Amino acid sequence: MRKAPSLLSRRSFIGNTGKLTLSATAVALLAGESRLLNAGRAEAATSDDIAILNSALGAEQEAIAAYQVGAESGLLSGDALNLAVQFQGHHKEHADLLATTVGQLGGNAVEPMAKYEFPVDQLKNQNDVLRFAAGLEKGAVSAYLGAVPLFENRDLAKAAASILGDEAMHWAVLRYALGENPVPGAFVE
Repeated sequence: MRKAPSLLSRRSFIGNTGKLTLSATAVALLAGESRLLNAGRAEAATSDDIAILNSALGAEQEAIAAYQVGAESGLLSGDALNLAVQFQGHHKEHADLLATTVGQLGGNAVEPMAKYEFPVDQLKNQNDVLRFAAGLEKGAVSAYLGAVPLFENRDLAKAAASILGDEAMHWAVLRYALGENPVPGAFVE
């Protein structure tokens, strides 16, 4: 599995989150409103913030590729296939917005890897694919959970918390599709 070329990897994020709200500035930053940055109304981002965004972008690109593998495996059908395609679409939206934001903040967005190493030899049926996807989504939840408190720019932290919420929903839905308890505990570990 690939580690994004930045300060933090998906596995190294640790931390806690508070109230998850998305400010108008964060929405604007992630929606491509560069005039906010130019006008100085958005809190400054540091090179560490850009590195964290790039790490998140690398993880989103990996998720896009993983869902593509799952969709093309021939092991998913019906609702499971539709779910995989929908979740891949969410990751594409996250990646597009993260890449745009990195550029607006003066950074260079990481490119997707030419090839990812996934355990395709272990994917024998639909449940194997769903379990693999659920594991990636749990990793994304942990990554964003750890990233939120690390941002110097609090608006970027709020935006990352919004994406964290989407990743948590993916994980819960995939667990439910596997017949597992979708919310196994009161806290994310």
